[in-house]
Amino acid sequence: MPRPLLYTIGTFFGSGFSPFAPATAASFLFMALWWLAWTFLGPIPLWLTLVMLGAVTLIGIPVAGQLEKIHGEDPSLVVIDEVAGMLVTYIGLNAGLTGWILGFFWFRFFDILKPLGVRKLEKLGGGGGLGIMADDIGAGVLACLATHGTVLMLARLGY
Repeated sequence: MPRPLLYTIGTFFGSGFSPFAPATAASFLFMALWWLAWTFLGPIPLWLTLVMLGAVTLIGIPVAGQLEKIHGEDPSLVVIDEVAGMLVTYIGLNAGLTGWILGFFWFRFFDILKPLGVRKLEKLGGGGGLGIMADDIGAGVLACLATHGTVLMLARLGY
């Protein structure tokens, strides 16, 4: 893969080069793009979210692996894994901007803390691109559950 394309994908359009919290910058960029897509195109169907997740994961694993070979173990500039994690977080979420903001914060919470075995996913397949992607997908699963739960709780409270 040509280096410019490798870096464009792996850094999610350069957000991985952010001097402060590149994973948070990439997650925020994804949330903003998700909001724009919904605003101009309408709700994104579940099947399309799953197709995007599959494509990002299949492309992200080798891209993350190649960039790890260049920059060392799980380099901070690789943020394509955040895109996969945010896609998982937003699966089936139809709560609008409030839900997406909640999802963003829940995803960052679980991605940073890596509880409930999420940290172990980093070593999946011996590490490398698979491990880089897997822990964020695991954090996304927890964030998806927490986001849906929070949205339901807020709805029951009348918010």
